[in-house]
Amino acid sequence: MKRFYKQVEVAGGRVLLDGKALKTPKGAEVALPTTALAEAVAQEWRGLGKEIVPASMPLTLLANTAIDGIAARRSEVAAEIAAFAGHDHLCYRAGEPPELARREAQAWDPVLVWAASLHGARLATTTGIASIDQPPESLAALGRAVAALDPFVLAGLHVATTVTGSLVLALALAGGRLTAAEAFRLSRIDEDYQAERWGLDFEAEARAKRLALELDAAARFMDLARSDQAAAHP
Repeated sequence: MKRFYKQVEVAGGRVLLDGKALKTPKGAEVALPTTALAEAVAQEWRGLGKEIVPASMPLTLLANTAIDGIAARRSEVAAEIAAFAGHDHLCYRAGEPPELARREAQAWDPVLVWAASLHGARLATTTGIASIDQPPESLAALGRAVAALDPFVLAGLHVATTVTGSLVLALALAGGRLTAAEAFRLSRIDEDYQAERWGLDFEAEARAKRLALELDAAARFMDLARSDQAAAHP
């Protein structure tokens, strides 16, 4: 689609294209929770050339997801995200080689301790890929933590959980316990170890770079969505 506007402005939590409110693909007005996020979305629209390229506007895409895909089914989406806790990536460890097992424990145990301390959610770990049952009270605690989040933070959290395979890492990212780079590194202990041993695979490396960018955008989106108190609408 060709660029159809000249001027981009921000009014509160709204983005205006030539004075008209930006709309989602489903026709809803893009009303963002903070002026900081509205400014960041507006900058994506200002930075376009002659063509509108959605893939180059990750914050806009996440905003559309929050408004069109999450707001009306917030509880359902929160439950879908919380379900990751039942098979969290950090809970499944390598039995061997010993060096990989050591790296996993050293990297992942502190984050699990953080989740237990902040959310009251102690998760069990196991060796191998056979599924284990997690304590119901821990799953319930993590479910409450996710359910308390607004649609915009949930949009970023969903991406973070999917990219890392870990609700614990995603919550640590959303809560400022980890940066996007740290969360991504922790999610890829196994892959990085294998790359050290056998070398880099071009396709795998390209995919990793794409996922890292997605996670970075999700982290920035969540941070901006809570960066000030200027709501789009009272």
